[in-house]
Amino acid sequence: MRNWTKFLAGLAAGGFVLSATAALADEIRIGITMRMVSENGQKYGQMVMDEIGLINEAGGINGHQIKATLMNDECKSDKGVANANKLIFQEKVHLLVGSTCSSVSLPIVDVTAKAKVPQIIPHSTNAKITQKGSAWVFRVPVSGRFYAGVNAKYVGENIGKKIAYICAADAASQNDCDAMQAQMKSQHGTEPAYVAQVQEKEVDFRTHMQKIKLAGVDGIMVAALAETMSRALIQSYEAGIGPNVRRIGSSSASNAPVPKISGDAVKGVFYAAAYSNADTRPIAKLFNQMVKDRYGIHAPDHDFSQAYDLIRIVEMALNNSDLKLTNSSLAADRTAIRDAIANVKNYQGLASGPISFCADATPQCRDGNKTPVLISYRKGGEAFETEVLARVSMPEDFGL
Repeated sequence: MRNWTKFLAGLAAGGFVLSATAALADEIRIGITMRMVSENGQKYGQMVMDEIGLINEAGGINGHQIKATLMNDECKSDKGVANANKLIFQEKVHLLVGSTCSSVSLPIVDVTAKAKVPQIIPHSTNAKITQKGSAWVFRVPVSGRFYAGVNAKYVGENIGKKIAYICAADAASQNDCDAMQAQMKSQHGTEPAYVAQVQEKEVDFRTHMQKIKLAGVDGIMVAALAETMSRALIQSYEAGIGPNVRRIGSSSASNAPVPKISGDAVKGVFYAAAYSNADTRPIAKLFNQMVKDRYGIHAPDHDFSQAYDLIRIVEMALNNSDLKLTNSSLAADRTAIRDAIANVKNYQGLASGPISFCADATPQCRDGNKTPVLISYRKGGEAFETEVLARVSMPEDFGL
């Protein structure tokens, strides 16, 4: 069991910087900025640090130790950009990992592109991240453009075409909501039955739910971060909208706080994500057990799996990089790491499909995971359960 008291005390003290090893002259420096304002968020960060620590304990990368610096951006754009600038210009990192939130990752793309530092993203789904055309960014999670295609196909063929939308203002949710509406129009020729634009921290959705009830819809898409989504799901039942109206979640529906907070209101909610704890592959069972033993999480969500896959991809790329690791080689080493990530092909990990990158600065090359998993909640609460409805690999240019 890891020393959680020490970890949380470090965060509370305001340092927000943890190192996997002591500084060495020829170290590989990795900077990490993530949203760590919840228990799960803290454990995502801790797992990344633990995995890097295990790489170091096993001898490092071609004899070199990794110095990892972890910072909390709180899902705030200004903090994320400040973290990136500190990691790049003060810590002089060779690689930047981050962020969790699309609204943070999006502005950091501009920072890493200008500084020519490779950036690999663990969780953010907004399609615009790779559409900026940066030659320095790579995405491990599934892009929202793929999620929207899978959701719309399932909804149109199995639920109905009269859909209402609750869309929160954060970048990932807004992208998921817009993309779903565009795909419903493209695939089924339908317009939204109702659309509500809400703030990320909004708490009262009852007026919207009464209007949605009167509209007689087939389904309600709630695109929001975990706490906001849970409130909306609960209030939809309080408004008298029955379970025959299916609830559709954005990708954040996969985060554990959603079923824990929503309770029975999450039953039947389906969503597209990158990983399901109901996955029966041996690698998934081993991963689920590791997360349970190490972090006390009985059902890891896809943010755990994506962070784990990211570290394996980084480890592979670093092992394949010809690094000098001198004071004068920083720019060349950053370029070597970028090119090594671009050469990762058919990585087989926890993701349902292989993850591949290539050199062009296009979404086709930099959205590495093209296989969403369609997942439904069977049970809510602390002991929530999910089931896999489908896995669909998408063409690399889908949604562009």
